[in-house]
Amino acid sequence: MKIKTMATSGIIAALYVAVTFLIAPFGFTNIQFRLSEMFNHLVVFNKKYIIGIVLGVFVANLLFSELGPIDLVFGVGQSVLALSITIFSARFIKGIYARMLFNTAVFTFTMFLIAWELNIVLKLPFLLTWFFVGAGELAVMLIGIPVMIALNKRLQLDKLI
Repeated sequence: MKIKTMATSGIIAALYVAVTFLIAPFGFTNIQFRLSEMFNHLVVFNKKYIIGIVLGVFVANLLFSELGPIDLVFGVGQSVLALSITIFSARFIKGIYARMLFNTAVFTFTMFLIAWELNIVLKLPFLLTWFFVGAGELAVMLIGIPVMIALNKRLQLDKLI
């Protein structure tokens, strides 16, 4: 792995953790609004961003989650699954906006894994929990689209890593 890729991945992971820390009370409950999830859109620009995002999710869950080691499995697993689907889909979906909307849909749908985790640990009702964590993910990912588009205009995210 190139030094530039490692450094950029570290910066992305650090940003993910810092933004998660800022809203920590709203990022780990049955009604989640984790603003750092908008970084998931980075894989639309370059698949190499998966390293920094997954590392950021791991560290954020390790430091801030009260659910314990199970959150490392489910949280990181959900991110890896959704990011991998989005990366794979890039072969078939052309255009940044279309990929970002697809990415939003994939992350929103795969929140069933987080709902399952919350059902196991906190005994929350699965479908209602999936609805709420999915709605929070949908909102954050939709908010993230114009943010990432604006950042891309300034930073050229496809060439940054």
